[in-house]
Amino acid sequence: MIKAVDHINIVVSDLERSVKFYTEVLGFEKINVVHLEGGWIDDIVGLKDVKADVAFIVAPEGEPKIELLCYKSPTGESLLANSNANTVGLRHIALRVDDIQAAYKKLKDSGVKLQSEPVEVPLATPAQNPIRKSLFYFYDPDGVLLEIAQYK
Repeated sequence: MIKAVDHINIVVSDLERSVKFYTEVLGFEKINVVHLEGGWIDDIVGLKDVKADVAFIVAPEGEPKIELLCYKSPTGESLLANSNANTVGLRHIALRVDDIQAAYKKLKDSGVKLQSEPVEVPLATPAQNPIRKSLFYFYDPDGVLLEIAQYK
């Protein structure tokens, strides 16, 4: 039934700030910005009188797209529990890099909130197979949990 992942949605509080973070700090490319309003979007999201702006971004090596969605109305709330790794639901997006140390330094130098330094996952971990993986977690400006991963 499913053929591919089309996009991932992240609701943000400040679209301009988030686009700047994802493009200038992380290296995504902004590919489109649109305004959403009308009965069709109200029906889809189950809210009344929706007014929102959305920017679509994509990683340098391609899709899926990330949809940065900023509701002007009705506004939602920010839940601190959503930043915790163990909260039920979609919890993070993993972004692949070739040089994890360079990525870590860039994020640290940019003042990004980091959860840890890069950690190498032990080869004994079943999910690893024979591939070495290093990773670390960090947060976007709204506290969305993200992961940087490098495979060797």
